[in-house]
Amino acid sequence: MADKIVILTGAGLSAESGLGTFRDEGGLWAQHKIEDVATPEGFQRNPDLVHAFYNARRKQAAEATPNAAHVALANLQEQHKGEVVIVTQNVDGLHEAAGGRAIHMHGVLDGALCAACGHRWPAPAEMATGQICPACSAPTARPDIVWFGEIPYHMEQIADHLQDCDLFVSIGTSGQVYPAAGFVQESRMFGASTLEINLERTDTSGVFDRHIVGPATQTVPAWVSEILG
Repeated sequence: MADKIVILTGAGLSAESGLGTFRDEGGLWAQHKIEDVATPEGFQRNPDLVHAFYNARRKQAAEATPNAAHVALANLQEQHKGEVVIVTQNVDGLHEAAGGRAIHMHGVLDGALCAACGHRWPAPAEMATGQICPACSAPTARPDIVWFGEIPYHMEQIADHLQDCDLFVSIGTSGQVYPAAGFVQESRMFGASTLEINLERTDTSGVFDRHIVGPATQTVPAWVSEILG
């Protein structure tokens, strides 16, 4: 039995809750270039556009509900005799809404961040250019999201978990965005077994010991049942 399990979750986990991935046609991401809405430079060029984009994402996420995969992972955290650590690339709150706990390496949609002093506070439903920071009064509020070119949050904590886990599981992530795409190699280096659960094979599939292919709402609950016996 794996005493300590580290699980990395990506956009594919929340897709069945109606939250789109980068590659979905017709979704929010399809209407914008990444460099315009998900980089510090894009925010400097056109903060109105960036706020409008994340206001739409925030509204979409607030209306979403956890699916069977989120619920299964929350149950695993609750019932597994060992430790279960979830690290998520997702900025929605669906792990928590299902009763689970997650380390949010890319930030959260319902958070605001001051670009001047680093203060964080709960984001309103709609943010706007020039919004005032409640700590330093600077008009520099931005979404508390890690954009491309920025360093993900909690990396030291995540590295510690990767180094002492028995099983590393990647669920619903494309394996294209670093540093998360390198977590499988890091955990393997320290002796962990590795499992990929995804709708299809990915760029990093060849590195994993085992693969389960199919929709997250079917594959994740089945795998959790297997672990819990």
